Amino acid sequence: MKKCSKKNLILLSLTLFSMFFGAGNLIFPPFLGQNAGVQSLPALIGFLITAVGFPVLGIAVVSRFNGLDVLAQKVHAKFGLFFAVLIYLSIGPLLATPRTATLPFEMAILPLLPDGASVQLSLLLFTAGFFLIAWLLSRNPSKLVDHLGKILTPVLLLLILAVFAAAMLHPLGEAALPQPAYASAPLIQGFLEGYLTMDALAALNFGIVVSLNIRALGITDDQEVMSTSMKAGCLAGIILAVIYIMLTLLGTSLSSMPIGANGAQTLTLAVTLLFGESGRWVMAFIFLLACMTTCVGLLTSCSEFFSSLTPKINYSKWLLFLTLFALAVSNFGLSTILSISVPVLNMLYPMALVLILLGLGDPLYKANRLVYPLTIFSTGIVSVLSQLDSMGFRIPGLSSLLNALPLASQSLGWITIALIMFVVALLAGRQPQRKPR
Repeated sequence: MKKCSKKNLILLSLTLFSMFFGAGNLIFPPFLGQNAGVQSLPALIGFLITAVGFPVLGIAVVSRFNGLDVLAQKVHAKFGLFFAVLIYLSIGPLLATPRTATLPFEMAILPLLPDGASVQLSLLLFTAGFFLIAWLLSRNPSKLVDHLGKILTPVLLLLILAVFAAAMLHPLGEAALPQPAYASAPLIQGFLEGYLTMDALAALNFGIVVSLNIRALGITDDQEVMSTSMKAGCLAGIILAVIYIMLTLLGTSLSSMPIGANGAQTLTLAVTLLFGESGRWVMAFIFLLACMTTCVGLLTSCSEFFSSLTPKINYSKWLLFLTLFALAVSNFGLSTILSISVPVLNMLYPMALVLILLGLGDPLYKANRLVYPLTIFSTGIVSVLSQLDSMGFRIPGLSSLLNALPLASQSLGWITIALIMFVVALLAGRQPQRKPR
């Protein structure tokens, strides 16, 4: 039985890291550090739980079940397909993939445009070129290790390390008092900020691409594929955590300075202070690399998934369709995409997190048919109703009941319901022991 070499494992891990690490991952940690100030440590711990811990666990679970749809079928056969399609659409052409093009444009390219230039035309030209390159890199998903692991990711890591090293040699400032959101519950606020990376959802998608690249190395044994996927996921998680720690410390050093509207402004401020005006070009290149690697990962995983559902429409056709669809959506602009992303994430993320945790403990209650449906459906109902309530769609009586749940004020009321229904399902679905005759 062929096993994965250490060299290939490292390359696989770098490939997986690059698929996770997009522009959002680049801007959220420094913004968290600048806002949290002296409370950066607990905020960072909360952030690492949802932005690193759950994605790594997601890779492991998807590898064990050989696909998100198979895992979700533990809830119900029809739910398995519905939830998988919903996750792939949200993390793919509807939200995340278009964001990979609009974010680098607005944060890196837009400031460099000359006065009088048409923003809409510039966006169209940029996104067209961006998705053309992404499409070319995605045509052969089994070659992602060659494209991402060996070339793009090492360059991206070196650029980030250079920025951090410069900040350590020339400190920008000291930690200040936290902003109100981080003053009372920094760990919980960091936990919620981790949602925005979308990586727990992405992990449920990327598992299929990781397995494909492992098999392309000549490893065919299912157990070895699963083991290698888990190892690559853990190593990618370690790299992610190290980068997040560095970026958070960088933001913390700016916490005494005026806080911008988003993390991109925080990171741009840091790079400009360290490298002068030339820092804008450094930022532009970092954003482009981070977004391109993530875009390729999203396009390949979504195309692989949808082609598996439609035998008559192959991978190449799905890739072309999803690329063109994402191109069209991206031209609605970043603000429109982000305004839709937040409520959708608040509805889907709790179910994804609970599904990952249930998948990890599956052998303990494998014969119990109530655990998955009761826990997941109750979590989904609470998270959807809570999000609708926060958007102004209130149901008399029900809204006050939802707000009375522990942690409801922190948008985590679903945790209480998930735990209660999990225990109820364990007790209700317990098989009675037969008395010996």
